Amino acid sequence: MLAGRAGTSRKAQHVNYRVQPTAQVDESAEIGAGSSIWELAQIREGAKLGEGCVVGRGAYVGSGVRIGDNVKLQNFALVYEPAELGDGVFVGPAVVLTNDQYPRSVDPDGRQKRGGDWEAVGVKVAEGASLGARSVCVAPVRIGRWAMVAAGAVVTKDVPDFALVVGVPARRIGWVGRSGVRLVAREREPGVWECPQSGAVYEEEDGALREQRVAPAP
Repeated sequence: MLAGRAGTSRKAQHVNYRVQPTAQVDESAEIGAGSSIWELAQIREGAKLGEGCVVGRGAYVGSGVRIGDNVKLQNFALVYEPAELGDGVFVGPAVVLTNDQYPRSVDPDGRQKRGGDWEAVGVKVAEGASLGARSVCVAPVRIGRWAMVAAGAVVTKDVPDFALVVGVPARRIGWVGRSGVRLVAREREPGVWECPQSGAVYEEEDGALREQRVAPAP
């Protein structure tokens, strides 16, 4: 395993991240301390990854994409510009974050479209959210804090914080807490939800969920 193999001019520099020999990391990309870039991954121009990130085999990070700390991109995840990922985001295997709202190879006259012929729109994934394997986020869309997108779901509209969404198109079927465990409604307390694992309590109001308090330790 090579340390920081990101281009000829970087070979003589001391870096504190790891890049496998078959990965491609553009010289203008910024990689945070403790991050790992695995085989056949590609990090494009101007992309910025925070500290402690893991980019799996064959994953793609587009030009200018912004990724926070402790983010995991699993094998063959495709994160197209101008996506933005907050701290602690999980992107499962073969997930796709699109960037073309009206995709065409050619214009109405049959001429091949170039980079300047369309406007890239991005997916924003907030802190702690998880995108299940082979899910697709159709830009422009925002995935809320600590939300959970099920495997194979196709997200076409914004996902609220802590929401659990499934299906095609994705729809909310419940809530999850910070641990990712589905929340349980408290009896006799309408709108109050509890994490069966941590005891954390959340309150639902007008279709949104917010953290309230953590149950005291026994």
